[in-house]
Amino acid sequence: MNRRRIAYSRIDRRQFALLGAASAVSLLGMGGVASAQRMSDKILGEPGPLPEIVFGPADAKVTVVEYASLTCHHCRDFHIKTWPQVKARYVDTGKVRFILREFPLDQLALAGFALARCAGEGNWYPTADLLYRNDDAWAHAQNPLDGLRALMLKNGMSKERFDSCLGDKALQEKILTVSRNGSVAGVNSTPTFFVNGKKYQGFMTVEQFAAIVDPLL
Repeated sequence: MNRRRIAYSRIDRRQFALLGAASAVSLLGMGGVASAQRMSDKILGEPGPLPEIVFGPADAKVTVVEYASLTCHHCRDFHIKTWPQVKARYVDTGKVRFILREFPLDQLALAGFALARCAGEGNWYPTADLLYRNDDAWAHAQNPLDGLRALMLKNGMSKERFDSCLGDKALQEKILTVSRNGSVAGVNSTPTFFVNGKKYQGFMTVEQFAAIVDPLL
């Protein structure tokens, strides 16, 4: 499980201001009081304020919901090492419906998710993939937002679009709502998976994933 946060002393005030209202928000533990039914709805498929990132058929026997952060090493490792095998074995064969949801652990992860949402229809996943695979260029850079800007501009996003996206407080609030819903459901670290509603935390190998999912199939 990953509770890691970026050290924001490295980000100058001008860059930090681009994150808008999020700078005043605690991004971890944003829970609230909700009924058991509301929790179930949030976990199992209520779309929330943003379009869901979904792979696999709606009638699959198993639904998996992953809450992840772009600055979480275990999330990155699952995405790069395990997800391709899970997708090929379970999702592409129609056995599993897999839903990806944002749970930013810090403002830099929130910025990355906002940029993924701003990248255009169908481009959330390719953008998240790009950010995971190049985290040294931004998440661990001396000036993280400069690194993030350079990476996004190199991959076709204009400077104006970049700045506009990170200044979009309404979009940030929608992402935070997804995260708050996760907190209500019991998410307090990343990655967290719900498999047909049952919670599992931490990095999984494909073998560990199979041990959970196969009995349900």
